[in-house]
Amino acid sequence: MALLVFAAAPALLLTLGIVLAIAISPWWWVLAAVGLALTVIAVVDFLQPRNSILRNFPLLGHARFLLEEVRPMIQQYFIERNWDGKPFDRDVRALIYDRSEGRPSVKSFGTELEVRQPGYEFLTHSIAPAPLAAEEHRVRIGGPDCTQPYDASLFNISSMSYGSLSANAVKAMGAGAAKGGFLHETGEGGLTQFHLDSGADIGWEFGSGYFGCRTADGRFSPEAFREKALLPQIRLITLKLSQGAKPGLGGVLPAPKVTEEIAQIRGVRAFQDCISPPAHSAFSTPRELLEFIGELRRLSDGKPVGFKLCVGTRRDVLALCKAMRDTGIRPDFIIVDGAEGGTGAAPLEYQDHMGTPLTEGLTVLHEALVGAGLRDGIRVGAAGKVASGHDIVRRLIQGADFCLAARPMMMAVGCIQAQKCHTDHCPTGIATQDPRFTRGLDPVSKGERVFRYHRATVTEVAQLIATLGARGPHELDRSMLMRRISQTRVVSYAELTDWLRPGQLLTDAPAPWTQDWERASADSFAATRV
Repeated sequence: MALLVFAAAPALLLTLGIVLAIAISPWWWVLAAVGLALTVIAVVDFLQPRNSILRNFPLLGHARFLLEEVRPMIQQYFIERNWDGKPFDRDVRALIYDRSEGRPSVKSFGTELEVRQPGYEFLTHSIAPAPLAAEEHRVRIGGPDCTQPYDASLFNISSMSYGSLSANAVKAMGAGAAKGGFLHETGEGGLTQFHLDSGADIGWEFGSGYFGCRTADGRFSPEAFREKALLPQIRLITLKLSQGAKPGLGGVLPAPKVTEEIAQIRGVRAFQDCISPPAHSAFSTPRELLEFIGELRRLSDGKPVGFKLCVGTRRDVLALCKAMRDTGIRPDFIIVDGAEGGTGAAPLEYQDHMGTPLTEGLTVLHEALVGAGLRDGIRVGAAGKVASGHDIVRRLIQGADFCLAARPMMMAVGCIQAQKCHTDHCPTGIATQDPRFTRGLDPVSKGERVFRYHRATVTEVAQLIATLGARGPHELDRSMLMRRISQTRVVSYAELTDWLRPGQLLTDAPAPWTQDWERASADSFAATRV
């Protein structure tokens, strides 16, 4: 009994204070109710066996959980510096918010970055900048087997599924993409009327769950695919092999987000976890994958077809290259998703330690295509923390032809980086199906924000390209991007590694590539014995 009194002392003292106040207050009944409620909570805390903090410190222990809940907000708004917040620092978030609101995205008094820190990168301007391009730079996607090529913006909306995003968020992004003339990818969750009604150019993505083009037992349906692929709003088709947030793990839409509407769109059961398996059932080898790509192109009447992946082993990429050469079938584009990508919820082990970051993944894919004599005709996209004009130009120099962004586009819609995307409690109404939150997101005004953010960013890209002395992305080269290796050494990307010559893997592959090239097979993703 003495232990109970000691543990509940804070609650008892507070209750005593309330009792004293009752004697002199006309609102005694309110104070009495509060005091009784606090006493009940304290007793329940003391008697419950599940939580030791509350059992040892009744009532006051709740303060610990309250502080834990608000800690990320306090960290983000009051403690972190402009340049070191994660996943996106304050400077990047401010840039997106300013551009989406139409405000000047400029800063005064010089950089806050440590320019002598190893890993710092910078662009080398020309003493004679080129004239600023009169029109937005665009890139044509479509190889020799594509009869309906698409001229894409250098900056587009990356894959985010309806279901993970709210209807209002999808509408806002679609409205911005339609007004700005850039691509809006659907995400593997399926093609919806919200995408189609926006008037935007749609990149239809599907993955191993084949949502929107699946049979009753979850396999690929050519008939359902063709019906949607022929829609005029669909400008290209992306087959998702893996994503940066959780490569090799598949995908999960939590049961609370699987409403009747979403279940109908995806062809699954409502209010049950919607799972995409880790691997595809339509193919199991590199050769079968390329044959599947060819079939998708045929079913879509020649629209651009490609695939997206987070790069794993170099051998896997080389196996795909061998399959392209053996079958004669080439994707029109390949999107590299960096391991730093993150709109999909995933275990911490996958977010932090699985998959190849974008710089290294992009380098591996680009060099493999060059070395195998396949780079011409295949466009390469880069996705993963691409938010500013510098990010885009940097990726173009590293080997990409165009870029895509997901989280920055969410911020343009109003995301505050609350990191509650997987809880269905997104406070801005973007990553939730809860009408209490989605009602606060106005698709019309937020669509204008997406449009303004994209327009300001691609304008900055054009300015950066001209400052480098280039008339377009085709004139960019690796000598224009520098990287600090140490306090005393800076090298350009042209010097950073031994880049492959076109077709070099077929004749005299360098030592670091030889073993992987020999062990790669068009008939298996597993390594072959040499």
